[in-house]
Amino acid sequence: MTAFASAETDTGYGVLAIELRSVNHRYLELGLRLPDELRALEPQVRERVAAKLARGKVDLGLRWKPAVADAAAIAVDEALVARLADTAQALTAKFPALQVDFTALLGWPGVLIERETDQDSLRQAALDLLERALDEMVAARGREGERLGGFMRERLDGIERLVAEVRAHLPEVRAALRTRFDTRLAELKQPLDPGRLEQEVVLQLQRIDVDEELDRLTAHVAEARRVFGLKEAVGRRLDFLMQEFNREANTLGSKAADPRTTNAAVELKVLIEQMREQVQNLE
Repeated sequence: MTAFASAETDTGYGVLAIELRSVNHRYLELGLRLPDELRALEPQVRERVAAKLARGKVDLGLRWKPAVADAAAIAVDEALVARLADTAQALTAKFPALQVDFTALLGWPGVLIERETDQDSLRQAALDLLERALDEMVAARGREGERLGGFMRERLDGIERLVAEVRAHLPEVRAALRTRFDTRLAELKQPLDPGRLEQEVVLQLQRIDVDEELDRLTAHVAEARRVFGLKEAVGRRLDFLMQEFNREANTLGSKAADPRTTNAAVELKVLIEQMREQVQNLE
Protein backbone atom coordinates (compact mmCIF):
# COMPACT_ATOMS: atom_id res chain seq x y z
CA MET A 1 0.00 0.00 0.00
CA THR A 2 1.34 3.41 -0.93
CA ALA A 3 2.17 5.55 2.10
CA PHE A 4 4.76 7.96 3.49
CA ALA A 5 5.87 8.82 7.01
CA SER A 6 8.70 10.84 8.53
CA ALA A 7 9.94 11.89 11.95
CA GLU A 8 12.83 13.83 13.45
CA THR A 9 14.33 14.29 16.90
CA ASP A 10 17.20 16.18 18.54
CA THR A 11 19.16 13.77 20.73
CA GLY A 12 21.47 16.34 22.30
CA TYR A 13 24.32 14.74 20.37
CA GLY A 14 22.82 15.64 17.04
CA VAL A 15 19.68 15.28 14.93
CA LEU A 16 18.13 11.99 13.86
CA ALA A 17 15.67 11.99 10.95
CA ILE A 18 13.81 9.08 9.39
CA GLU A 19 11.69 8.64 6.27
CA LEU A 20 9.49 5.67 5.35
CA ARG A 21 8.02 5.15 1.89
CA SER A 22 5.98 2.16 0.76
CA VAL A 23 4.46 1.07 -2.53
CA ASN A 24 2.34 -1.92 -3.47
CA HIS A 25 3.96 -5.33 -3.24
CA ARG A 26 2.62 -8.81 -2.68
CA TYR A 27 5.03 -9.44 0.20
CA LEU A 28 7.10 -7.28 2.58
CA GLU A 29 10.33 -6.14 0.97
CA LEU A 30 12.44 -3.75 3.03
CA GLY A 31 15.24 -1.54 1.73
CA LEU A 32 17.42 0.10 4.40
CA ARG A 33 19.76 3.07 4.41
CA LEU A 34 21.44 3.48 7.80
CA PRO A 35 24.35 5.71 8.83
CA ASP A 36 27.57 3.93 9.79
CA GLU A 37 27.10 4.89 13.45
CA LEU A 38 23.81 2.95 13.53
CA ARG A 39 24.58 0.06 11.18
CA ALA A 40 24.43 -2.40 14.09
CA LEU A 41 20.70 -1.66 14.46
CA GLU A 42 19.75 -3.31 11.16
CA PRO A 43 18.42 -6.60 12.65
CA GLN A 44 16.28 -4.71 15.19
CA VAL A 45 15.01 -2.31 12.54
CA ARG A 46 13.95 -5.18 10.27
CA GLU A 47 12.26 -6.94 13.17
CA ARG A 48 10.28 -3.86 14.20
CA VAL A 49 9.17 -3.07 10.65
CA ALA A 50 8.01 -6.66 10.12
CA ALA A 51 6.04 -6.47 13.38
CA LYS A 52 4.03 -3.48 12.10
CA LEU A 53 3.84 -4.03 8.32
CA ALA A 54 2.90 -7.23 6.51
CA ARG A 55 3.05 -6.17 2.84
CA GLY A 56 4.58 -3.56 0.60
CA LYS A 57 7.93 -2.56 -0.80
CA VAL A 58 9.23 -0.29 1.97
CA ASP A 59 12.20 2.07 1.73
CA LEU A 60 13.57 3.25 5.07
CA GLY A 61 16.16 5.99 5.30
CA LEU A 62 17.71 7.05 8.63
CA ARG A 63 19.96 10.12 8.77
CA TRP A 64 22.27 11.20 11.59
CA LYS A 65 23.70 14.72 11.78
CA PRO A 66 26.07 15.12 14.75
CA ALA A 67 25.85 18.37 16.69
CA VAL A 68 28.52 21.02 16.01
CA ALA A 69 30.34 21.82 19.23
CA ASP A 70 29.99 25.44 20.37
CA ALA A 71 32.85 27.49 21.87
CA ALA A 72 31.79 26.79 25.43
CA ALA A 73 31.93 23.07 24.80
CA ILE A 74 35.50 23.04 23.44
CA ALA A 75 37.93 21.19 25.70
CA VAL A 76 41.72 21.25 25.24
CA ASP A 77 44.25 18.72 26.44
CA GLU A 78 46.41 21.15 28.43
CA ALA A 79 49.16 18.61 29.10
CA LEU A 80 49.52 17.80 25.41
CA VAL A 81 49.61 21.49 24.49
CA ALA A 82 52.36 22.06 27.11
CA ARG A 83 54.45 19.24 25.66
CA LEU A 84 54.01 20.63 22.15
CA ALA A 85 55.07 24.08 23.41
CA ASP A 86 58.20 22.65 25.06
CA THR A 87 59.08 20.82 21.86
CA ALA A 88 58.57 23.97 19.77
CA GLN A 89 60.77 25.99 22.16
CA ALA A 90 63.49 23.35 22.04
CA LEU A 91 63.51 23.45 18.27
CA THR A 92 63.64 27.24 18.06
CA ALA A 93 67.45 27.23 18.42
CA LYS A 94 67.77 25.01 15.37
CA PHE A 95 64.97 26.64 13.44
CA PRO A 96 64.90 30.37 14.26
CA ALA A 97 62.14 30.98 11.73
CA LEU A 98 59.89 28.38 13.31
CA GLN A 99 56.35 29.64 13.89
CA VAL A 100 53.45 27.80 15.41
CA ASP A 101 50.03 28.67 13.99
CA PHE A 102 47.20 28.53 16.53
CA THR A 103 44.67 26.89 14.19
CA ALA A 104 47.29 24.35 13.09
CA LEU A 105 47.96 23.58 16.74
CA LEU A 106 44.26 22.89 17.34
CA GLY A 107 44.32 20.44 14.44
CA TRP A 108 47.05 18.37 16.04
CA PRO A 109 45.62 14.93 16.95
CA GLY A 110 44.41 14.87 20.54
CA VAL A 111 44.64 18.60 21.26
CA LEU A 112 40.87 19.05 21.13
CA ILE A 113 38.97 16.66 23.36
CA GLU A 114 35.74 15.75 21.63
CA ARG A 115 32.69 14.93 23.67
CA GLU A 116 31.88 11.25 23.15
CA THR A 117 28.43 10.26 21.98
CA ASP A 118 26.53 7.87 24.20
CA GLN A 119 26.01 5.08 21.66
CA ASP A 120 23.38 3.27 23.72
CA SER A 121 21.31 6.43 24.04
CA LEU A 122 21.71 7.20 20.35
CA ARG A 123 20.55 3.73 19.33
CA GLN A 124 17.56 3.86 21.65
CA ALA A 125 16.62 7.27 20.29
CA ALA A 126 16.81 5.85 16.74
CA LEU A 127 14.53 2.93 17.65
CA ASP A 128 12.04 5.25 19.37
CA LEU A 129 12.01 7.44 16.28
CA LEU A 130 11.41 4.38 14.11
CA GLU A 131 8.36 3.46 16.21
CA ARG A 132 6.94 6.95 15.76
CA ALA A 133 7.37 6.78 12.00
CA LEU A 134 5.91 3.27 11.82
CA ASP A 135 2.86 4.31 13.82
CA GLU A 136 2.34 7.23 11.45
CA MET A 137 2.65 4.95 8.42
CA VAL A 138 0.24 2.37 9.88
CA ALA A 139 -2.29 5.13 10.53
CA ALA A 140 -1.92 6.45 6.97
CA ARG A 141 -2.31 2.99 5.51
CA GLY A 142 -5.34 2.44 7.73
CA ARG A 143 -7.04 5.54 6.33
CA GLU A 144 -6.26 4.42 2.80
CA GLY A 145 -7.55 0.95 3.64
CA GLU A 146 -10.88 2.39 4.77
CA ARG A 147 -11.25 4.19 1.46
CA LEU A 148 -10.38 1.07 -0.50
CA GLY A 149 -12.74 -0.96 1.68
CA GLY A 150 -15.63 1.23 0.55
CA PHE A 151 -14.61 0.68 -3.07
CA MET A 152 -14.48 -3.09 -2.55
CA ARG A 153 -17.87 -3.23 -0.82
CA GLU A 154 -19.47 -1.46 -3.78
CA ARG A 155 -18.08 -4.20 -6.07
CA LEU A 156 -19.37 -6.90 -3.73
CA ASP A 157 -22.82 -5.28 -3.91
CA GLY A 158 -22.53 -5.45 -7.69
CA ILE A 159 -21.66 -9.16 -7.58
CA GLU A 160 -24.65 -9.84 -5.35
CA ARG A 161 -26.91 -7.97 -7.76
CA LEU A 162 -25.66 -9.99 -10.74
CA VAL A 163 -26.06 -13.29 -8.87
CA ALA A 164 -29.63 -12.37 -7.98
CA GLU A 165 -30.39 -11.49 -11.61
CA VAL A 166 -29.05 -14.81 -12.88
CA ARG A 167 -31.04 -16.71 -10.25
CA ALA A 168 -34.20 -14.85 -11.25
CA HIS A 169 -34.06 -15.86 -14.89
CA LEU A 170 -32.82 -19.45 -14.42
CA PRO A 171 -36.37 -20.96 -14.44
CA GLU A 172 -37.05 -19.15 -17.70
CA VAL A 173 -33.78 -20.45 -19.19
CA ARG A 174 -34.60 -24.02 -18.19
CA ALA A 175 -38.14 -23.75 -19.60
CA ALA A 176 -36.80 -22.35 -22.86
CA LEU A 177 -34.30 -25.18 -23.15
CA ARG A 178 -37.04 -27.76 -22.60
CA THR A 179 -39.22 -26.07 -25.20
CA ARG A 180 -36.43 -26.05 -27.79
CA PHE A 181 -35.71 -29.69 -27.07
CA ASP A 182 -39.39 -30.65 -27.44
CA THR A 183 -39.65 -28.68 -30.68
CA ARG A 184 -36.71 -30.48 -32.22
CA LEU A 185 -38.07 -33.84 -31.12
CA ALA A 186 -41.41 -33.02 -32.74
CA GLU A 187 -39.60 -32.48 -36.02
CA LEU A 188 -38.27 -36.02 -35.96
CA LYS A 189 -40.44 -38.50 -37.94
CA GLN A 190 -39.41 -41.65 -36.12
CA PRO A 191 -40.58 -42.49 -32.58
CA LEU A 192 -38.09 -42.33 -29.69
CA ASP A 193 -37.91 -43.99 -26.29
CA PRO A 194 -39.63 -41.62 -23.79
CA GLY A 195 -37.30 -42.77 -20.97
CA ARG A 196 -34.22 -42.04 -23.06
CA LEU A 197 -35.65 -38.66 -24.01
CA GLU A 198 -36.19 -37.74 -20.39
CA GLN A 199 -32.60 -38.74 -19.56
CA GLU A 200 -31.32 -36.54 -22.36
CA VAL A 201 -33.36 -33.58 -21.11
CA VAL A 202 -32.00 -34.07 -17.59
CA LEU A 203 -28.45 -34.29 -18.95
CA GLN A 204 -28.84 -31.05 -20.88
CA LEU A 205 -30.26 -29.28 -17.84
CA GLN A 206 -27.36 -30.48 -15.71
CA ARG A 207 -24.92 -29.05 -18.22
CA ILE A 208 -26.39 -25.59 -17.79
CA ASP A 209 -27.04 -25.89 -14.03
CA VAL A 210 -25.23 -22.96 -12.36
CA ASP A 211 -26.89 -23.10 -8.94
CA GLU A 212 -23.68 -24.36 -7.35
CA GLU A 213 -21.62 -21.55 -8.87
CA LEU A 214 -24.14 -18.95 -7.73
CA ASP A 215 -24.14 -20.42 -4.21
CA ARG A 216 -20.35 -20.27 -4.09
CA LEU A 217 -20.29 -16.68 -5.31
CA THR A 218 -22.77 -15.75 -2.58
CA ALA A 219 -20.60 -17.52 0.00
CA HIS A 220 -17.46 -15.74 -1.26
CA VAL A 221 -19.21 -12.37 -0.95
CA ALA A 222 -20.14 -13.15 2.65
CA GLU A 223 -16.58 -14.28 3.42
CA ALA A 224 -15.09 -11.14 1.85
CA ARG A 225 -17.32 -8.95 4.00
CA ARG A 226 -16.30 -10.93 7.09
CA VAL A 227 -12.60 -10.52 6.24
CA PHE A 228 -13.02 -6.76 5.86
CA GLY A 229 -14.15 -6.65 9.48
CA LEU A 230 -11.04 -8.38 10.85
CA LYS A 231 -8.57 -6.32 12.89
CA GLU A 232 -5.54 -7.81 11.18
CA ALA A 233 -3.77 -7.91 7.83
CA VAL A 234 -6.28 -9.21 5.27
CA GLY A 235 -4.54 -8.71 1.93
CA ARG A 236 -3.41 -12.31 1.45
CA ARG A 237 -6.80 -13.71 2.44
CA LEU A 238 -8.43 -11.48 -0.14
CA ASP A 239 -5.84 -12.52 -2.75
CA PHE A 240 -7.05 -16.09 -2.35
CA LEU A 241 -10.72 -15.07 -2.41
CA MET A 242 -10.21 -13.19 -5.69
CA GLN A 243 -8.94 -16.42 -7.26
CA GLU A 244 -12.05 -18.23 -6.05
CA PHE A 245 -14.34 -15.48 -7.34
CA ASN A 246 -12.68 -15.66 -10.74
CA ARG A 247 -12.96 -19.45 -10.90
CA GLU A 248 -16.72 -19.35 -10.33
CA ALA A 249 -17.21 -16.54 -12.85
CA ASN A 250 -15.32 -18.54 -15.49
CA THR A 251 -17.43 -21.63 -14.82
CA LEU A 252 -20.62 -19.57 -14.96
CA GLY A 253 -19.59 -18.22 -18.35
CA SER A 254 -18.77 -21.69 -19.72
CA LYS A 255 -22.21 -22.99 -18.67
CA ALA A 256 -24.15 -19.98 -19.91
CA ALA A 257 -27.17 -21.08 -21.97
CA ASP A 258 -28.47 -17.63 -22.89
CA PRO A 259 -27.05 -14.14 -23.54
CA ARG A 260 -28.14 -12.78 -20.16
CA THR A 261 -26.05 -15.31 -18.26
CA THR A 262 -23.10 -14.71 -20.59
CA ASN A 263 -23.33 -10.95 -20.03
CA ALA A 264 -23.59 -11.48 -16.27
CA ALA A 265 -20.44 -13.62 -16.32
CA VAL A 266 -18.56 -10.90 -18.22
CA GLU A 267 -19.71 -8.20 -15.79
CA LEU A 268 -18.71 -10.41 -12.88
CA LYS A 269 -15.18 -10.78 -14.27
CA VAL A 270 -14.91 -7.01 -14.67
CA LEU A 271 -15.93 -6.42 -11.04
CA ILE A 272 -13.62 -9.18 -9.79
CA GLU A 273 -10.67 -7.81 -11.76
CA GLN A 274 -11.28 -4.33 -10.32
CA MET A 275 -11.24 -5.82 -6.82
CA ARG A 276 -8.16 -7.91 -7.54
CA GLU A 277 -6.21 -4.82 -8.57
CA GLN A 278 -7.20 -2.98 -5.40
CA VAL A 279 -6.48 -5.95 -3.14
CA GLN A 280 -2.81 -5.43 -4.00
CA ASN A 281 -3.08 -2.10 -2.16
CA LEU A 282 -4.37 -3.66 1.05
CA GLU A 283 -2.21 -4.68 3.99
